[in-house]
Amino acid sequence: MYAAINGVKNNKSVYIMQSYRKENGQTSSRVYRKLGRLDELLERFSGDQEEMMVWAKQEAAKDTSAYNLKTEAVSISFFQTSRIPKDEERSFNVGYLFLQQLCTELRLYNICRKIRSRHKFTYDFHAILTDLIYARILSPSSKLSSYSFCSSLLEPPKYNLQNVYRALSVMAEESGFIQEELYRNSNFVHPRNKRVLYYDCTNYYFEIEQDDELRRYGKSKEHRPNPIVIMGLFMDADGIPLAFDVFPGNQNEQTTLKPLENTIVRDFGCSDFIFCSDAGLGSKSNRFFNSFGNRAYVITQSLKKMKKEDRDIALNPTQYRTLGSDKKIDLRTLDETDEKVFNTIYYKEVPVVTGNMDETVIVTYSPKYKAYQQKIRSRQIERAQQMISNQEKKRKGKNPNDPARFIQKTSITEDGELASKCIYSLDQDRIDEEAMYDGFYAVITNLEGDIGEILKINRQRWEIEENFRIMKSEFEARPVYARREDRIKAHFLTCYISLLVYRLLEKKLQGSYTCEQILKTIRGMQMTLLPQNSGYIPAYKRTDITDDLHATFGFHTDYEFISKSTMRTIIKETKQNKIQKE
Repeated sequence: MYAAINGVKNNKSVYIMQSYRKENGQTSSRVYRKLGRLDELLERFSGDQEEMMVWAKQEAAKDTSAYNLKTEAVSISFFQTSRIPKDEERSFNVGYLFLQQLCTELRLYNICRKIRSRHKFTYDFHAILTDLIYARILSPSSKLSSYSFCSSLLEPPKYNLQNVYRALSVMAEESGFIQEELYRNSNFVHPRNKRVLYYDCTNYYFEIEQDDELRRYGKSKEHRPNPIVIMGLFMDADGIPLAFDVFPGNQNEQTTLKPLENTIVRDFGCSDFIFCSDAGLGSKSNRFFNSFGNRAYVITQSLKKMKKEDRDIALNPTQYRTLGSDKKIDLRTLDETDEKVFNTIYYKEVPVVTGNMDETVIVTYSPKYKAYQQKIRSRQIERAQQMISNQEKKRKGKNPNDPARFIQKTSITEDGELASKCIYSLDQDRIDEEAMYDGFYAVITNLEGDIGEILKINRQRWEIEENFRIMKSEFEARPVYARREDRIKAHFLTCYISLLVYRLLEKKLQGSYTCEQILKTIRGMQMTLLPQNSGYIPAYKRTDITDDLHATFGFHTDYEFISKSTMRTIIKETKQNKIQKE
């Protein structure tokens, strides 16, 4: 093995490379372990690259010696007549070790130690919290099932189930402190990009009939008739969650912003940022709140809800431009069959005055977006025609994409009296009204400057929707089965921390893999315990993802055989704060 510096100009890292021979006989090399980013390592060695490389070569020599020891042949005896011990766990998940190292780098142990100093409990609060995080990511389920799952980790719980429920109350009480500390510590793992902060809300349902002070009947985003709670979530410009809070299900989402944002400004030290959200949370009051100090905003704007005179200016096809050009364009003259035109975005700025605020609505037009909207609507119109032909139920639902919105009902009268028959037909006026907005999109802002940058800020809002999707689908955060308010809040805290840990894992892997690929891999990384507790063998497929995980985190579980002492060393290393040591 040898040390090498690889990467592009401003993104170089130092690796330990391993030479090997391919199946066809040709020699090649691969990453065995990542020592760190070049700039960070140079800082450790006061800019002396020669001294740094001496250290790197020493590390390569250590890895070579360790590897040679591990490649020694191991003899294990199996007997056809011997039965495996009863009630002995033989299969263990090792994917949690990557999560454990991230929790260590987030200094979660220090956070839990500070909490322990304020409370009189004897159980291992840190072990409970981290186990709940591992279980939420690797095998999301109820707290009881999570406790059972943790028995399949290499380090089974040394606490009991009752301790878990008691710890939930402490988590709820210390939620604000935990979030604040995690934000500060996460900067050591991945420097936080606070230039733009995104905010959005979603809700989670409970499979109950009776509501209470927190779980209230409200407008469910999943159109369920169950009590819900609202979660408000802030995210930074890199898609990493920043802070969250939980609100009663019947509360207006617009009123959830200020309490949480005040917390971020006061406790997180974030006071200079651009606030970005959708139109539902971008009320006049919330925009005004983000127009003070060094804050600004970029909010999605509904063209349909603009004042008529402003909307007429926005939809007027003249005075449009392309990014980086001052040439005025009339949209009616565009040849949208031309590929370049089809993929170009055109915009215009419409100054508006809202109360005592001077704002700008940036209206964009995209032929590609127009074609997409027309395609979706044509399918909905076909569905509406089928509903008319098949005499299906034509009651309009609350979903704005319900095809029944294109159906109009006409009652037939005879001799001045209402007949019992109604005629249904397509509502062409409604279709034409919606078609007016095809291809158009708008944001409202108090920023001045590069239009392209402003539009780019808004386009990144999809990541906060992705965060909610991960929590709801991959982490199965709903339905929520907890009943007590403190345990409900603790449930969402563990979901939030799990999301933070997962997003940092994505950053460690440089965004090379999808959420589904990463989770499927670490959930399937099982080790089988051999007879007489002699050691472990991997029971998972080695892939590019597992190679990248091992290279990034600096340990390997993909050897043909791993002794128990070696595995104990790996576990110990994942609990050592290497960032703090550096």
